[in-house]
Amino acid sequence: MTDISLFDYELPEELIAKYPAEKREASRLLIYSRKEDIIADRLFSDLPEYLSSGDVLVLNDSRVIKARLFGEKEGTGARVEILLLKRKDTGAAASEIWEVLARPAKRLHTGDRILFAGQKEPSLLSGVIIGKGGDGSVDVRFECDGDFFEALERFGHVPLPPYIRRENEALDAERYQTVYANEPGSAAAPTAGLHFTDALLGELRGKGVETVFITLHVGLGTFRPVQTENAEEHKMHSESYFISEDARQKINRAKAEGRRIICVGTTSVRTLESTCIYNEENGLFIPQENSTGETDIFIYPGGREIKMADGLITNFHLPKSTLLMLVSAFAGREKTLKIYKRAIEKQYRFFSYGDAMLIV
Repeated sequence: MTDISLFDYELPEELIAKYPAEKREASRLLIYSRKEDIIADRLFSDLPEYLSSGDVLVLNDSRVIKARLFGEKEGTGARVEILLLKRKDTGAAASEIWEVLARPAKRLHTGDRILFAGQKEPSLLSGVIIGKGGDGSVDVRFECDGDFFEALERFGHVPLPPYIRRENEALDAERYQTVYANEPGSAAAPTAGLHFTDALLGELRGKGVETVFITLHVGLGTFRPVQTENAEEHKMHSESYFISEDARQKINRAKAEGRRIICVGTTSVRTLESTCIYNEENGLFIPQENSTGETDIFIYPGGREIKMADGLITNFHLPKSTLLMLVSAFAGREKTLKIYKRAIEKQYRFFSYGDAMLIV
């Protein structure tokens, strides 16, 4: 049994970042060397000092969509809030089927229609409930005039996490998105990547650090709270991932040559771990071919061992979360909690818009 209370810690409310740092690279960066057991306090702009020529930086290029929608139930006018989780299918022309969270879910029934552009222009964006899942999710077939993602841009809102405790503002459209975001589909940002700028990535490449982009669309699996006392009983919600053949070959080549794989964010770790297989020829774990699909992988201490990552860049995560458990599987639970305690003492900023740490 893995008691989730072992991953609890107390965090002062004022250390939860409500807004991003003024400049992306101006976030603080805590460095932890596992080999030397040394901690250093730096800025994210200092990252190139800790990476070497030949290192491979693996980044999640999923793009956050305006996944939060407010509408009204056709006929009654009752207010409905929707959070898009995962694209399930593209239906007929101009229709999309998505798995979503809905409030109030208990009052929604199959066949109900929700209008997101008001009663006067329902064709601009609407959705019909076509099924309900056992985990509280709802399947919705969306219909609109024109492109669905353009409709989301018009009527949707940036899906800020609830602990930020404010409505989304104009700055969030840019800052709750990585500068390299490319593939639309996430309901939450892969937050470790928020600190990078194009200039910083250019500096790393100039130093000989190789950048590789993979995709995992962040959904309920990443941020759903653990609701069981025994972590091993927690069921992760599946999320879609994709690793291109080019990215796979670059990662495999680096592994074969003994170069470090530095994962940016827990989503990058989970994607690589979901696709890796043992190669008997060189005795290494490498991403397999046809690296596309869905993953519900759950990484925690005492469970699956992390085989692909040699380093991890990550933000500071919520108590008892699967994200904190993954970091603990990489750095050790006791050491991770000691680092968190120190970060609190040093007034680091926590969670999505907070500071970062590099574990190597």
